[in-house]
Amino acid sequence: MPSGIRYCIILLGTLACSCTRLNITNYYRKHQNTLDGISGVYRSAWHAHHFSIEFTDRSFDQLSLEFDTDTLTYIYEFTVGEPRMQDSILKFGCDTAVINSLVSGMRSMECTWINNLDYYTDTTRHSLVYISLWPRTFNLPFANKKYYILTYFSQPQYFDPEGNLMTGRRLRRIRKINGETFKKINDRVCYTVSAQFR
Repeated sequence: MPSGIRYCIILLGTLACSCTRLNITNYYRKHQNTLDGISGVYRSAWHAHHFSIEFTDRSFDQLSLEFDTDTLTYIYEFTVGEPRMQDSILKFGCDTAVINSLVSGMRSMECTWINNLDYYTDTTRHSLVYISLWPRTFNLPFANKKYYILTYFSQPQYFDPEGNLMTGRRLRRIRKINGETFKKINDRVCYTVSAQFR
């Protein structure tokens, strides 16, 4: 292969990778108040009653609510605004206004999924809010579907000089969440690009 063509391919690949980072970082900064608000409301609501929300279609009209109890996880499918959705939210003792607000905020930001995940440092259990985004602004023609994942930690995290999320100050290993490497946006918020939304 001629060196000029090889150079163009390398340049385009580098440009595509850097655009992804700049886009998700810029997207977060542009919508920081809304995204941080969604995370904060969800974290508070989740501590009262464990649940997750997932949009199951690209138009963000169909959603799945998962309610966790001591013994089972109940999964319900709804159309946004459907009256039986409110009944199910009440059945599990959740605040309908809070969940409706989360659904509305998620639709406006094109969040496909929000959940609370546990992780451990040494033997201490911590939790993070995991938000999966599929905004139309990042969709490229002829490109594979990618999700942009934001993680919200409750305390500052450690990063290496390249911005990779690390396991801790002394343990200099890259931390993976669901098999993905995350990059720094700020000391409590990280991102990755994934083929999976969860």
